[in-house]
Amino acid sequence: MPKTLVNPRSSSLRASLALGAVVLSFGCASRGASAPGAQSEERQSDAEYDVARDFFGKHQYRAALDHARKAVELNEENARAAYLTAVIYLAFCSENDRSPDCKLGEAEVFARKAVKSDDRFRDAKNLLGNVLILEKKYPAAIEVLEPLTKDPGYIESHLAWGNLGWAQMEAGQVDAAIASLKNAVTQPRFCVGHYRLGRAYEKKNDLPQAETSYSNALAVESADCQGLQDAWDARGRVRLRLGRGAEAKADFEKCRELSPKTPTGALCAKALASLGGGT
Repeated sequence: MPKTLVNPRSSSLRASLALGAVVLSFGCASRGASAPGAQSEERQSDAEYDVARDFFGKHQYRAALDHARKAVELNEENARAAYLTAVIYLAFCSENDRSPDCKLGEAEVFARKAVKSDDRFRDAKNLLGNVLILEKKYPAAIEVLEPLTKDPGYIESHLAWGNLGWAQMEAGQVDAAIASLKNAVTQPRFCVGHYRLGRAYEKKNDLPQAETSYSNALAVESADCQGLQDAWDARGRVRLRLGRGAEAKADFEKCRELSPKTPTGALCAKALASLGGGT
């Protein structure tokens, strides 16, 4: 079954949120028409893909990457293997964006391979948009994502809207971002979308709406969503500016409790110290 992945406690928020808006839908490997002599390599590619998928599910990313890349080498048309390879590179970035295994350029290469191999692979287009945002190629990301939001065949359209809004916000198109992100959160459990909408409202200095959106993100009954450390920090920051110091302090405490060792956790600890609640 497809699922979304959020790793909110990672030190690399941007990559973590990118994974939070990617569908990890690794079904059977794609099989295009081929000459009989190529069948052996196709089957080998499918087998390598299955092994890679298994390692990925166990969070053994280096082993997964080796097998996923091998699957693509054996069959350049194996779109799901290319997609998985790109996702693995993002997973490395999610864990540590300074890791030598965090290679956004490679993630883009394989995401493009997946789209080229199967133009109907909508999740791959969404993934490509994610990677382009992380590479700060915002106009290119918007170009990929905008048509995807209008594609009636994409059942995960809230993810495309969320990523389009993210790209627009990073490009300075805040009003357009808010419009896109409102579409994203028509899926009410999309906490990453609520969080980004809060960011957009905060950029506009609309603090009441920002506080509401951050609260919506944290209200989703999911351990991943309620563990979205940056949302706790952001809501605390906004509540402090709204003059609601006691509530802000509670948010910063929850943020620090999630992990005091991340950059966000350190910010929350600093905020608590300034409020007289640090140790």
